[in-house]
Amino acid sequence: MVVLVVEDETLVRMFLTDFLDEAGFKVFEAVSADEAMALLQARPDIQAVITDIEMPGSMNGLELAKLIQERWPGVGVVLSSGRERPGPDDLSDRVAFVSKPYLPATVIQVIQQMSTPQVVVAASARDEPA
Repeated sequence: MVVLVVEDETLVRMFLTDFLDEAGFKVFEAVSADEAMALLQARPDIQAVITDIEMPGSMNGLELAKLIQERWPGVGVVLSSGRERPGPDDLSDRVAFVSKPYLPATVIQVIQQMSTPQVVVAASARDEPA
């Protein structure tokens, strides 16, 4: 799975990149939402984005998440912050929020859940005997 890490704090970005790489993900890095947009346009194989909410540049992480959902609806988004919490209307059901500090296993689990296909059983198939 290909993941884009968007984080302006160098040490946090390195930490995220290292543990995602060790977990078997192919990882790309961006320091701003603007750089993330350029990478998303250039790399159609990106399947998930983990982004900080507070970032320099033309947009923050919440705005980036909304733009990703509009342009790349199949890309999962994980928002993260140690200070700012999104409101109940800020996130769609396709965006997860992880509060900093977080455990690497938590982030890995959230990304893996986003990439796991969901099985939907039609009502008529459920009601038929096996």
